[in-house]
Amino acid sequence: MKFYILFGFILALLIGPGLAQDPTISDVNAFKQALEKDGFTVQQGAVGFFDVIKLYDLRVLPNALGNNPSTKYLTYFVPPAPGQKVPEEIAKIAATLGINLEAAAFWNLGPDEAVVFVGRTPPECRYFSFDLQLVERTYGNEARWILSNIGDTVNNLVINTEGTPNGAAGNPFNQTTVIVATADRGIDQRIQAAALSAGYPDNIFNTKVLPSSMLNLGVESNSDKFLIAMRPAFYKDKQAGDDYLNNTPATVFRVTPNQTTKLDPYEFPNLRVRGTGTTEFDLMDDLEQLRMAILDTYSNLSATELPISMIVPLDGIQRGINAMGPANDACSLWTSNLTIYSPTPSFPDLSKYYDFQPHPTVTLGNDTNEFIIVYGVNHVATEKATYSSATVYGAAGWNGVGTVHDANFNGTAEEYLPNNPDAKYLYAYKIARNCNGDLNCFEVPTGPGAYGIALDQPLMIFWRMYLEKATKTGPSYSEIVYDRAIKFDPKT
Repeated sequence: MKFYILFGFILALLIGPGLAQDPTISDVNAFKQALEKDGFTVQQGAVGFFDVIKLYDLRVLPNALGNNPSTKYLTYFVPPAPGQKVPEEIAKIAATLGINLEAAAFWNLGPDEAVVFVGRTPPECRYFSFDLQLVERTYGNEARWILSNIGDTVNNLVINTEGTPNGAAGNPFNQTTVIVATADRGIDQRIQAAALSAGYPDNIFNTKVLPSSMLNLGVESNSDKFLIAMRPAFYKDKQAGDDYLNNTPATVFRVTPNQTTKLDPYEFPNLRVRGTGTTEFDLMDDLEQLRMAILDTYSNLSATELPISMIVPLDGIQRGINAMGPANDACSLWTSNLTIYSPTPSFPDLSKYYDFQPHPTVTLGNDTNEFIIVYGVNHVATEKATYSSATVYGAAGWNGVGTVHDANFNGTAEEYLPNNPDAKYLYAYKIARNCNGDLNCFEVPTGPGAYGIALDQPLMIFWRMYLEKATKTGPSYSEIVYDRAIKFDPKT
């Protein structure tokens, strides 16, 4: 017995007292206790991988919601308000994804409640954000799916963490942060005070405001429903990203005051302003040269130039339409001459309005002479974006099956414009079923399931441009040159 006591004493000296208990768990428990001491009911939720393709394949969702394959979304799974239950159709989401809690990805919130994220930010990546979305709203007796962002994101350029105190320049990755989503200033202040008493530093707090002036807050079935999506994209270390995804070092709380409180609602916060006044339009002549060079290269084939337009409306909440989950940090385009307009039935009957198809529709066979060339300005090279990408989607399921991005684009336009010094700001990339050895080419899979697009199914291309560093928000549509696409087919 003396040997085991001595061994334990020596082991404690070797590993140190700080490793005997996970300090993250210790701090979170202290935070929870401090909130309870201040008169709150605290229910613990979770942060989990919102695997849209899996949910679509298993028919929990009737489509893939226009997922971005470069972003494995995480979302908050929030317990229902005290005395409430998660609706059965929404509970299926958490159950399918292995979230063993009475919690929901889509949730409502009272005007004096809060949802709190406490934990670590993603490991180093090109971009991450925490984005608040209005998912569903009831208009009279009609519930509609809205999926529209509410205000700015908390992104890697603005977040307050240990490594970026008070929004200062620094390292925002793999850092402790606290993010409070609430409508009420007084509740926010009490939550921050509880965190301070639990030992958290005072410079890591962020607030996501739910503006009462434009929302129907409450815990009734006809109250607005929300989600908060985390969008980490392009991890520097893929294994570190997978580890974060599968075992996220963070949790969420639903915080509800036990006593009625006097409300002190936040006003709608000022938005970060898009645009710097600097455009990409000086490259229009170069882009036309690239277009002509592409057409000349494949002059033995039939060419169809696809129309391009904005994909998502920016006024979904005001118009009561499905906005497709936009972020203020991005511009989004697609191969269609129509911007989406879709009045929306409620979840889970999403198929009725995600049947909105691009015009014209495009299919892609496996003939080596049938392919799409996407081309345009490399928006990262012009400093209008932190990352930009082109993604292939199945038009029927809105399922993203693969992405090429600005790092893939480097040097690709020089093949067509070898003597043009501005070619470094442009790109041209092939989308095909059979790349036939072409290195600058993405092969579109046929499966399995929604991870591919069948040969006879229509497809579409989406472009995304995320986060102009100068403004810490998305680039202005009026300052970018739209990406383009040409479909080539054998001549008949």
